[in-house]
Amino acid sequence: MAKPKKSLTAVERRAEELDTIAAVLPIERRDELAELLTDQDVETLRHLVNQGMGDNTLRALTSDLAYLEAWGLAVTGRSLPWPAPEALLLKFVAHHLWDPQHRETNEDHGMPAAVDQSLRSQGFLKSVGPHAPSTVRRRLANWSTLTRWRGLDGAFASPALKSAIRLAIRAAPRQRLRKSARAVTGDVLAKLLATCASNSLRDLRDRAILMVAFASGGRRRSEIAGLRCEQLTVEPPIEIPDGPPLPSLAIHLGRTKTSTGEQDDVVYLTGRPVEALNAWMVAATIDSGSVFRAIGRWGKVSRRALDPQSVNAMIKQRAEMAGLDSEEFSAHGLRSGYLTEAANQGIPLPEAMEQSRHRSVQQASRYYNNANRQRGRAARLLD
Repeated sequence: MAKPKKSLTAVERRAEELDTIAAVLPIERRDELAELLTDQDVETLRHLVNQGMGDNTLRALTSDLAYLEAWGLAVTGRSLPWPAPEALLLKFVAHHLWDPQHRETNEDHGMPAAVDQSLRSQGFLKSVGPHAPSTVRRRLANWSTLTRWRGLDGAFASPALKSAIRLAIRAAPRQRLRKSARAVTGDVLAKLLATCASNSLRDLRDRAILMVAFASGGRRRSEIAGLRCEQLTVEPPIEIPDGPPLPSLAIHLGRTKTSTGEQDDVVYLTGRPVEALNAWMVAATIDSGSVFRAIGRWGKVSRRALDPQSVNAMIKQRAEMAGLDSEEFSAHGLRSGYLTEAANQGIPLPEAMEQSRHRSVQQASRYYNNANRQRGRAARLLD
């Protein structure tokens, strides 16, 4: 006789529903999110997945929604109200944008200690001091977006909120930091690759990641982690004088941070990066699905794609192994490093942008300008 099916709790049901969208929306903290998010939150995420929203955007929305729900619970003891009243939005600004000097003489200024401790204990708050204005603006923007998708209006455009943000930023200035303090230029990349010298699966994978990410124009960690065999096509070898032909591959990027996927954005790999990628795929017996995968404790290659954060962690680990300061490097250093190295080698900016797929000339040219200024005479009047 079949056993009666056990009824699921609300949390267990949400956990199962989150599982159904995990393939499109990678979720590392499913059980925690199931407890934190409401049924309506999960339904909204499912709706956005069905609408074909980009993976990166969905990850950012999910992360910000989880943070907002955790903050709301810590402040009010209840889930976020939809739409949020103006007073709650103003409180959010006050808790995240504040003056450190004023905090020294007034402990009630900024985020209350109980709220701070609650967010830290759950892993939502790690930084010390006021948040970056860009982070606060992004979370408010995503809060507004989620409100509209519920068919509601909010107070996000109110003059009081805009004034509060403007005054708070003026009172609590923060130096804008780069995503990666140092660019992974050619010399740094060589040191990282030197730590991947063996034929172990981990070394073969990390070497391929480093070379492919850099040589393909400084691909974002999400693009590398999400790379699939179906995106790779073998191209005719590149003939060179006085040498054997170089192997060549095309990477069809699909949907990225700056493209919808409707246009076929393609970047190319030639020579050593192709050889490194082939060596990893042969050793790991990968001929379909995700290209870069996790490797278990006993050396077993997972079927699931490597997490984007793991790409970042790997680069920091390799930097430490190379005797470098791991705090100065991140996955974004490969992207900035590609353009910096291109400038150092005299490659024209338009040609480098064809490979990096930067949309903004102004953004890409910053790396060229910095490289030229560093080598220029104005920077060495006393050399």
